[in-house]
Amino acid sequence: MSLSVAIITFNEERILEKTLRSVQDLADEIIIVDSFSEDNTAEICAKFPNVTFYQHPFEGFGRQKNFAISLCSSEWILFLDADEIPDEKAKKEIAKIVSEARAEFSVYEIEFNNIFLGKNLKYGGWGNVKRERLFKKNAGKYSEDIVHEEFLTDQEKGKLEGKINHYTYKDIHHHIEKSNKYTSLMAEKMYKNGKRSSVAKILFKPFYQFIKSYFIRLGFLDGLVGYYAAVTAAFYTFLKYQKLHEIHRCRP
Repeated sequence: MSLSVAIITFNEERILEKTLRSVQDLADEIIIVDSFSEDNTAEICAKFPNVTFYQHPFEGFGRQKNFAISLCSSEWILFLDADEIPDEKAKKEIAKIVSEARAEFSVYEIEFNNIFLGKNLKYGGWGNVKRERLFKKNAGKYSEDIVHEEFLTDQEKGKLEGKINHYTYKDIHHHIEKSNKYTSLMAEKMYKNGKRSSVAKILFKPFYQFIKSYFIRLGFLDGLVGYYAAVTAAFYTFLKYQKLHEIHRCRP
């Protein structure tokens, strides 16, 4: 059995080298699909002999990930974001599963440590997150959503031991920059799905998002960073509905 690690990138020099070093001995190959980065992403990838670097126009996260899957030659695929690093327990479990002649499952979920502005958030919707990251090549694919894509499979899912450490944002500037990009993509997704905005949604949905993140999901237990996360989640909600409103206003 063999393992491909697949990663999509765009300007990922912040932590990409640490991610690649963490899996270079685990993977038979590492497939990088890059959206024409303007930083040192390509140079970092060139340091690793088992990395194959492709460039492909960005057509949305779902399509980009499915293109990366199509390039993988191994039976098993470990799909990571460029800022995700499996811990030692997870890597041992992945190596064990891949080496088995007949694994119990074809798709495995793993829990995440979401590290936000230096703190491992446990509440507010950031804790107890599980995602499908290890799977056989033909066991599923990603939805073709431009953002917030989902892994689609009809297979029963197993659970990997260990966790993936997700180093979300370098600082507040990086977080706001990414939020601006993601809310634009999210507004486009909502528009294509026939969703509409309104003054009531723009006013009240951000408020409800804050209440849900900070109080219902106990974000206040994460201290000041938990408060910041709840406030910016509300701002994210405001931006996507405001941008959706603008799209409908500007397009026939």
